[in-house]
Formats: sequence, C-alpha cells, structure tokens
Amino acid sequence: MTAERPSDRSAARISLIGMMAAIVFVGNYLRIPFMDTKLTVANALCVLSGLLFGPAGGFLAAGIGSFFYDIVTGYGAESLITFVSKGAIGLIAGLAGYRAAHAEHFGRAEVLRVVCAAVLGAFAYVALYMLKTFVFGLTVNGLTQEATLLKMAAKLPGSAINAVFASIAGPILFSALRPALTHAGLFDRV
Repeated sequence: MTAERPSDRSAARISLIGMMAAIVFVGNYLRIPFMDTKLTVANALCVLSGLLFGPAGGFLAAGIGSFFYDIVTGYGAESLITFVSKGAIGLIAGLAGYRAAHAEHFGRAEVLRVVCAAVLGAFAYVALYMLKTFVFGLTVNGLTQEATLLKMAAKLPGSAINAVFASIAGPILFSALRPALTHAGLFDRV
C-alpha cells in the first residue's frame, strides 16, 4: 500500500467540503413545522460542518451552501450576509469543538464540548441575525428604532427555537456520522 500524498489529502478534503456545502444547500429546503415557526435543518448542518471540518472548512461549507440557496431562491441581495452569518455557525462550532470532535477517545468530556460548540455556533447566528434585522430595519426598511425592536422581538423566538434545534441535532448527526466515516476511512480526511 502506498502512502497518501498531501495533495491527495487536500483534494479529498476540498471534495468533502464541497459535498457538505451541497448538503447544506439542500438542508435549507428542509423545514419542519414546529409551533409558530419552522425548524431549519440547514442550521444543524452548519454546526455539523464545523464539527467535521474545523473552523475554515466549516465556515466554507456552511457559508457556500447557504449563499447558493439565497441566490437560487431570490434572496441574492442578502447572499453575502448569509454567507458570513451562516458560515459563522460552522466557524464557531469548528473553533470550539473540532479538537474534541476529532479526539481519539470520544468520551463524555468530548461529547459535552461538542454540544457546547454547537450551542455557541447556533446562538452566534441568532445574534448575527438579530443584528442584521436591526441594521436593515433602520437603514433599508426605514423603520423607527421602536418598530425595528418590535420586529426583532417577533423574530427572536423562532430564531432561538431554531438555535436549540441545531444545538441538539448537530451533535446527534455528528455522533451518528463519526463511526461511519471512521469505518469508511474518511474521518481522518475531514
């Protein structure tokens, strides 16, 4: 058996990040009705991107998949904002949880760190989404500060519920995929 060249590993990693971006893109279409909102599967996949690929790869997979979703669905004007804000989920989850997620022994401490990383990434998105709502309300929509704050208050519960969902589903997806990727010999390539 020949040793894997660094360029082969890089090509495999780029391919896997591209596939994850495509999965995030599709995940944006998957919405689960829940109470007065819809749970967006894509946010959990953005968390998963960071846990699998680390901060840079997670940012790219989450951001690119969400960026193209905005382009395709008519939100092109906001696509760069979405690229950064959804990418931030992968970036932060990757920064906080990649080392634990890829530890040789995946015990309770690592699981707790992965869950905390998911919470940080998911709720960072909520903060960025609220910031965007505030700035757009005052500048683009021409609302008063009071009206903008009311708009933010209306959006916050749904965003928070989505963050909780991503914080639970992301680590569950990771825990389910980790053994399969390891068995397939792909986990060390992500």
